[in-house]
Amino acid sequence: MLILQALVNGLISGALLAVPAIGFTAMFAVLRFPNFSVSGIATLGAFAGYVAYGAGLQMVASLLVAFAVAGGVGLLFDKVAHLPLVKQGALPAAIASIATGLVLENVVRLGFGNEPRGYDRPIARDLSFGDIRFNPQQLETMGIALAIMIAVFAALAFTRIGKAMRASADNPELAALKGIRPQRIATLASFVGMGLVGIGGMLLGLDSSIDPLTGTRILLSIFAAAVLGGLGSVPGAVLGALLIGMAEELSVLVVGSQYRAAVGFVVILAMLTVRPRGLLGERAF
Repeated sequence: MLILQALVNGLISGALLAVPAIGFTAMFAVLRFPNFSVSGIATLGAFAGYVAYGAGLQMVASLLVAFAVAGGVGLLFDKVAHLPLVKQGALPAAIASIATGLVLENVVRLGFGNEPRGYDRPIARDLSFGDIRFNPQQLETMGIALAIMIAVFAALAFTRIGKAMRASADNPELAALKGIRPQRIATLASFVGMGLVGIGGMLLGLDSSIDPLTGTRILLSIFAAAVLGGLGSVPGAVLGALLIGMAEELSVLVVGSQYRAAVGFVVILAMLTVRPRGLLGERAF
């Protein structure tokens, strides 16, 4: 029964992890480099939502604030520090993004200190289904995450902008010949991707607490989810996040919580060795 409870907990945490993983892999598909500044952006989004929620805004409005702040700041750093380096290769841009993440982390630390903070939400009694227990607040945040995922899939499948992003990710040269402006798509991918990462940081913060290292702690899991599903594949990011969430929860039963972070390392090494393209391949977007 402990295994079943761990799987349920893993599905919930994986659904929350899927939101920033979608943002990360979407940016990789369009911008062509792994943007590790998502660690700082996730933290920034979590604290932006924390301030908005503490000021009296409702949950949805607070999530929109987290999206806007994270998207705007992420886009600014992409324009100033990351995208100019992409012409020299993905590695310089990735290294610069690591530095950006550290800068944002320390800005948050300067403004809010190192103490953990929690969202002031009413305490709700757990729900039971047999021997399986559910927290209503976790189910609420999971429902929000699922709604966001459905909205992203619908936008990519049925809107002109979504189709343009997919075309640019699949073949940027051909997309440009069809009249799609690659710089505009890159800007949109950066803003939306970073915004999703910010929302993901807030959702994960709602599930526990937040501090300046919130994004750093989930960075490896985000990257592992994207690699497992296939870098550039949005459906792959969702599948990878759910699998990572369950694997992390199951690992607690086997080796203890102190080794939970090692799951991401193992997954990345295994996938790069056995199937570098990921479960669903690259750039399926």
